[in-house]
Amino acid sequence: MTIRATTAMLLAGLAMPALAAPKAPVAAVSPIQLRWTIENLVSFGTRHSLSDPKSETRGIGAARRWAAAQLATISKACGDCLTIETPAYTVSGARVPVPTEIVNVLAIQRGTGDPDRVIIMSAHIDSRNSDPLDARGDAPGANDDGSGTAAVIEAARVLSKQKFPATIVYAVLSGEEQGLLGGKLLAQTAKAKGWRVEAVLNNDIIGNSTGSSGAKDDRTVRVFSEGTRATETPEQANRRRYNGGEVDSPARNLARFVEGQSAAAGIKVDMVYRTDRYGRGGDQVPMLEAGYPAVRITEAQENYDRQHQNIRTEGSRAYGDVLGGVDFAYLAKVTRLNVATLAALATAPAAPAGVSIEGQVSPDTTLKWQPVTGATGYRIWWRATSAPKWQFFRDVSPYATSAVLPGVTIDSWFFGVSALGAGGSASPVVFPGEAGAFAAPK
Repeated sequence: MTIRATTAMLLAGLAMPALAAPKAPVAAVSPIQLRWTIENLVSFGTRHSLSDPKSETRGIGAARRWAAAQLATISKACGDCLTIETPAYTVSGARVPVPTEIVNVLAIQRGTGDPDRVIIMSAHIDSRNSDPLDARGDAPGANDDGSGTAAVIEAARVLSKQKFPATIVYAVLSGEEQGLLGGKLLAQTAKAKGWRVEAVLNNDIIGNSTGSSGAKDDRTVRVFSEGTRATETPEQANRRRYNGGEVDSPARNLARFVEGQSAAAGIKVDMVYRTDRYGRGGDQVPMLEAGYPAVRITEAQENYDRQHQNIRTEGSRAYGDVLGGVDFAYLAKVTRLNVATLAALATAPAAPAGVSIEGQVSPDTTLKWQPVTGATGYRIWWRATSAPKWQFFRDVSPYATSAVLPGVTIDSWFFGVSALGAGGSASPVVFPGEAGAFAAPK
């Protein structure tokens, strides 16, 4: 159905009022609970992926089982609303000289309306010292990535008290420091289960607010997102280079969605247009390589003396990723951002599929999309090609599968479509064509 009902409003320069954002229980996030979780993680001495998998008091095995037990306790409190799974595989390689079992811990909160659509929050539980093969020395990993693991468990505790249309997966991953092995296993698991992964929020190093330079920032968090899809084919790249889309991958529009939750969480989001920090990586990368929209969430000020360092003091300079390096009030803000984003994504309808655009040699632009189950309407977005965020929108009928923007030329703007849902929810914006499609390749 093509509509022109908004022509008069468009020509008059009027915008329809924005819908209210869905409420998320961000106030329930507890800095005390986050601290307790990290204290327990640190107590295992090391969580190196090659450390003792059988001890009940030290090493990666004890830490994983403890995390699984915490998620099981949360599940019991919500009437067994979480399914705990521990997918595993055995790997070897440059940083895994002896075949080693890598185990992820997943808590799956199945959706009530669209359960095959999956939103994932992830972090890695493993830690390391200066030597990536040192599986015996203490490696407390309080911030890298005890902070992310604590945030995942806390998000599960808070959000398990509610029900959502989409499925939320709380993922505690292993093997990140040995080559993003937990992220690779998560991607394999998602594919094997046939999940339609709409978003992955990978939290890695999110609890420190004072950087190596001494600069302090407890009000900002960085969200990294890839520009062009890791799965892009040469043919798709040619079309994207000609028509645009370099800054509109699904990951980039997911980052914009996360930024939209910043006010609710009480923290500023700095969108970084890069897959990860320069020359570094995280477990979001294997998910991107599998075609799933994913971002990395990381503190604004990193302290490199507390990353991948043996605990020691040289002169007046202390090294090591110890508990004292975590700002729990700041970590709570970042956790609230995750909670707000997970709730918003899981409440909203799915991101539209099949979004396409027409309008060459025409003063008007036409967008088309496939209908989204449960949508109460659609929002057509556009912005200047040099603008970082979406600027203008028009709302259209839930029965529409296309819309015309009279007098808005395709040549001067970037465009997108989001699906609207009950209670003011909205999906991420989808850029037209393969460059912006949220669906992973089959």
